[in-house]
Amino acid sequence: MGIKAALPKYEIYFYNTVLCLAMFWAASWVLEVSSSNVNRKSFKTSVKPGWYYFGRRMDTADYEWMMWFSTFREHILFALSGHVLFAKICSMLAPQYRSLVYMAYGLLAVWTSMGWTYVTLILSHCILLYSISLVKIRWLCFATGLCTLATFKCEPFVSWQAEFVEGDFELRKVLFYGGCGFTTMRCISFALENCERKDGNYNILELLKYNFYLPFFYFGPIMTFDKFYVQVNRSDLTRKEREMWNIGLQGAIHLAVVVVVDVLFHFMYILTIPSDLKLLRHVSDWALVGLAYFNLVYDWVKAAVMFGVINTVSRLDHLDPPRPPKCITMLYVFAETHFDRGINDWLCKYVYDHLGGKHDNVVQELVASLCTFGVTILWLGPCEVVLIWAFFNCFGLNFELWMAKFFSLEPFSSFEVSISEATSRRIRAIFNTFNFWSIVLYNILALNSLDFAKLVAKRLLLKGFPITTVVAMFVTYCLVQVIKERERKQWMLKEKPHFL
Repeated sequence: MGIKAALPKYEIYFYNTVLCLAMFWAASWVLEVSSSNVNRKSFKTSVKPGWYYFGRRMDTADYEWMMWFSTFREHILFALSGHVLFAKICSMLAPQYRSLVYMAYGLLAVWTSMGWTYVTLILSHCILLYSISLVKIRWLCFATGLCTLATFKCEPFVSWQAEFVEGDFELRKVLFYGGCGFTTMRCISFALENCERKDGNYNILELLKYNFYLPFFYFGPIMTFDKFYVQVNRSDLTRKEREMWNIGLQGAIHLAVVVVVDVLFHFMYILTIPSDLKLLRHVSDWALVGLAYFNLVYDWVKAAVMFGVINTVSRLDHLDPPRPPKCITMLYVFAETHFDRGINDWLCKYVYDHLGGKHDNVVQELVASLCTFGVTILWLGPCEVVLIWAFFNCFGLNFELWMAKFFSLEPFSSFEVSISEATSRRIRAIFNTFNFWSIVLYNILALNSLDFAKLVAKRLLLKGFPITTVVAMFVTYCLVQVIKERERKQWMLKEKPHFL
């Protein structure tokens, strides 16, 4: 039951209609708050003059977005374009050496942008973890890798290593933490895969090729070493039918999304408003709920576009990178919640699945999830907000398993068998509705602030009860049913050959 169950078409049409109307309603409230407070004193630092054609101010609160698509877009485009050019020339003239060209260009780009002392620092960490990997003891490799990662998160090690970066430029801090953090995760992946290799060891040159692949170096995503090694050393470079067309189309879509988001930033200040708690206390319930939801959707769009640009380049290099994260609009279970599919795949492969087995044992699942979120806390950097976020997400993941075990007992299992599949789907959607808002609240805690998350929770569950609470939950129920219908259709397409 569940994914196979179909609902009447008129019911699905009703859910879609309610959902669309609710989205427009919430957006109108956010637009009204943005327009009426554009000259607010607290907005001056992040709401700045935008495009001349609109004659409106623009929300520039997100440093990452502005860095990628405004402030430093020329530098990023120049570096990636150079990579694509040299990679293409090498693929045409000497395809067997393309991985060496990727490494050489990446090493040169990192040297040019951050200096030779930074390259030396990165190489020292690579050599350390490569040396440990030769012992072929998994726990030792993992422990060394985590200790190395901790040196980029804790003082005084961070300050000491930061001195290896030459110059004082605006991107210095971002590139330092990005390059060092992702390097450590890649080195751990290499070390663990080397432990699994039965015959001999991988060459250190393979680690350097893996680590200094420029599109992935500073900003990810992470591709585990076993996948990268197979793909980058593949001799057959022929493309599938219409593959280049799909890559070009993907690039055009990303460009269009960037333009649409920048246009919306002129009308909806969804990033600046949550930082003004004094203003938030006076906005309507619908504006507050809309801000919480749109913030999560935006963060997914940002991740999808940023990783999408990098993935487009890597596909030109005949690689199959991690897919973009699953949209928050499509999530209603903790087991599928992630904003970076590369990190998620890394954690699942080396921690969560390794310790959790089939994920049907309560104790094993608890140990696996605790260890997984422990590594995640270290990756994100230990602080109050990250610890609270990790606790609630870890609890939610385990609570799902506990409830699944509980409802598989009698008389619940017999009751579900006795009712229709459509009714079972509706009942499950009710529980998923509360799950959805738990995911939203836990994640806006990490994306915005603890105060904003508490304010949304109080307004949604306490001050807004019963009207706001009931209406928001009903709209969410409609959203969950729309998601389930989409999943059912995808399942039908995959299973279609078996029906013929």
